Amino acid sequence: MKTFDPTDTATGIFHSYMLSVVAPRPIAFVSSIDKGGKVNLSPFSFFNAFGSNPATLVFSPARRVRDNTTKHTLENVQEHAEVVINIVNYNMVEQMSLASTEYDKGVNEFIKAGFTEAPSVKVKPPRVAEAPAAFECKVQQIISMGARGGAANLVICEVILAHFQDDIFDGESISPQRLDAVARMGGDWYCRAQGDALFQLEKPVRKRGIGVDSIPAPIRNSSILTGNDLGKLGNVEALPTLEEVAAFRQTNEVVVLEALKLQQQAWQEALHHIAKKYLASGDSHTAWKALLLQ
Repeated sequence: MKTFDPTDTATGIFHSYMLSVVAPRPIAFVSSIDKGGKVNLSPFSFFNAFGSNPATLVFSPARRVRDNTTKHTLENVQEHAEVVINIVNYNMVEQMSLASTEYDKGVNEFIKAGFTEAPSVKVKPPRVAEAPAAFECKVQQIISMGARGGAANLVICEVILAHFQDDIFDGESISPQRLDAVARMGGDWYCRAQGDALFQLEKPVRKRGIGVDSIPAPIRNSSILTGNDLGKLGNVEALPTLEEVAAFRQTNEVVVLEALKLQQQAWQEALHHIAKKYLASGDSHTAWKALLLQ
């Protein structure tokens, strides 16, 4: 493993490494205005949601690493404490990237990137009409983390009104497939939240799993079962009963396996492969039946 102390590593190098692994990062496509009312639109991947009551979003227009200059968005929110945080999807990612160009102060990136200004309701900066979602926000606080190149400027925003396009809903819920969000990776790489990139994982909030530490060592130290497999096994609330295990022993796949009269290690590995098959299909309970045959 390579280990780096950020204080002993060139900022540009550490910046590149950090952003390559702290990923994917959601994108805040921020519209703001200066004290004269001129509009700016710029994307930031130092961004996330931090609470819902009050609804709190935070993004950071960090000081530029290469020359330690500040960004127009930071200057704008210091002059006018309102923003709209627009969400970016795949249909607009190329235009969003164009808007990140470092145009001169006062240049309207809505026009440069071909976006449509939609009037906001409670704040002065306009929304991006093409965005699947947009949050009108009051800037509550700006926290500077320093004056050196790469230093963060945390812009803490309270959402006072939210807009969601009708077509991203599936019934009463927002569909990730319909949202089709994009996120930043390192360098020139992006991530599209679509297709095989999406998967569901039930939150263990209504049950208490037995934990990986309760899994017997021969199973826990398996060369066949992965960490994810062990996580699934540890997330069950109770093991199968002896009667259930005995019934599973009578199934065709186990009867055929027993007929091979395998040595102990080969028998154990075969059971682990059976368990892995059931885990892949989401059936942790049956996977445990196989593992308890040992």
